[in-house]
Order: sequence, then structure tokens, then C-alpha cells
Amino acid sequence: MKRVLLDTGPLVAIMSPADDHHKTCIEALHDLPGPLFSCWPVITEAAWLLRRHAGAVERLLSSISGGFLEPLPIQTTEAAKIGKLMEKYRSIRPQLADAALVYLAERDGFEVIFTLDRRDFSVYQAGRRGAFRIIP
Repeated sequence: MKRVLLDTGPLVAIMSPADDHHKTCIEALHDLPGPLFSCWPVITEAAWLLRRHAGAVERLLSSISGGFLEPLPIQTTEAAKIGKLMEKYRSIRPQLADAALVYLAERDGFEVIFTLDRRDFSVYQAGRRGAFRIIP
């Protein structure tokens, strides 16, 4: 399997054993190559959602330094391109994290995304490659 982008939902589920999707996401990890790739908007969103789970934010940050998760850089000059994607998909009200992932998919050639948001990611396009392959 090719490199995989990681969205907020599975990241939260992996870091929180209390999450309803924890088991499904942990099982899906067994078939995925490491590291998983993401971006700081996703990590920030996940940290916010995990803030009430003891130790979860610390596990999230440790997963970065431990090599499980690699945040891809987004330069200041790329912000306008992410904004254009938010405008393009305005009808489904994309979050910044989603638009950043779609941008990274286009920029870096990702086709596979690990997300629980099938509704939106079945609409987003991975650049010229078309539809994302969604895991799980």
C-alpha cells in the first residue's frame, strides 16, 4: 500500500481507548505502512477533541516524536491554495483540517486517506487522481 494520510477521526480514536471507533481504527493500522502522514491543523483539531481524556494529548505528541505520525509541512505561501479548496468545497462546509489534507494529497500525490468522514472525503478529489481510497 502507498503512503497514507491520517484525518482527525481515526487519530482521536487511536489515542482514546474510550472512543467508539478505537477498535476498528487499531485493527486498520495493522495493514497500513508507517509512518502515517498528516498536518498540524489535524493534530490541533485532535488535541482539542482529546483534551478531556487523561494522557491522550501527551500520547498524541509522543506519536510524532516516536515516528508513528509525520506532520507534513505547509508553507505560508500555500495558505491561499488551501483557502481556494475551502471555497471550491464550500457547499459541504469543509474544516481547515480537511482542506489542508486535500491540498497535501494534491501536492504530494497521496491517494489513500485514513478517515471516518466518508461523507466529505467521498466528495473531495485527490487532485488529478480523482476519488480518495478511504480506509477503513
